[in-house]
Amino acid sequence: MSLIGGSLLASSLFAQSPAAPKIDFPAASPAATVKQRVGIADIEVSYSRPGMKGRMIFGGLERYDRVWRTGANTATKISFSTEVKLNGTPIPAGNYELFTIPGKSEWTIIIHKDTSEWGAYTYDAKNDIARIKATPLALPESVETFEISFNDLRDESATLNLTWEKTRVPVKLEFDFVSTLAAQIEAAMASPNEKSPYVPAAMFYYDHNLDLKKAVVWMDAAITANPQAFYFVYRKALILEKMGDKAGAIASAQASLDAANKTTGAIKDEYVALNQALLARLR
Repeated sequence: MSLIGGSLLASSLFAQSPAAPKIDFPAASPAATVKQRVGIADIEVSYSRPGMKGRMIFGGLERYDRVWRTGANTATKISFSTEVKLNGTPIPAGNYELFTIPGKSEWTIIIHKDTSEWGAYTYDAKNDIARIKATPLALPESVETFEISFNDLRDESATLNLTWEKTRVPVKLEFDFVSTLAAQIEAAMASPNEKSPYVPAAMFYYDHNLDLKKAVVWMDAAITANPQAFYFVYRKALILEKMGDKAGAIASAQASLDAANKTTGAIKDEYVALNQALLARLR
């Protein structure tokens, strides 16, 4: 009985002993996720960020002319929601791994099938989707922690930057969003209703030199629905100017100016100035 009691007591003591304290060590190469929208495309990069920590990086820790995981730990992942061109090379929408081959005067950017591998130890070139050449740029000061970032954002393009130590490798990203969005606009306008996006559709066609006659029709529809919107009339004048209809542009700009002069506040000052500048350019 004492044995049984002793066993029960020992079991009880063991069950009630406090758990070992949790130790939360910092990651040597912290994980990061970068999400960027470019026009109507979404890009996501998941990678780990190693530091220099007093080491020579390119040509040292990361030897030249050798495949690099482009970060640390698990191979870097990159995804594109639409087709994209990297330095002119088309890449279909999808999820990929991003490898690189650093070089003294030229890098190779590798878009690779997503095989969820650790590092580049089992990298296999047969899974490459594309290889793209890129030119590294020298930086005046060292960047301690490896970084993947986006800059130079436009509706149709951006720059992907790989930056570490005294090196930045820019890669031009280009998206054919114009044809995609134009098709969506045409579909929306095929069954117009009071909530049709007349103004943004018209100005999109204006900005990208598409069918300006359609742009005028859509802007007229917006003006009909909002007869007091002299700011829409100004935009119509811009479209007519681009079409080469000088007389029509002058008439619309003057109408917008007259209406703006009848209002008050900052919007009056803004559109009086805009219309006066447009009229001066047209006359």
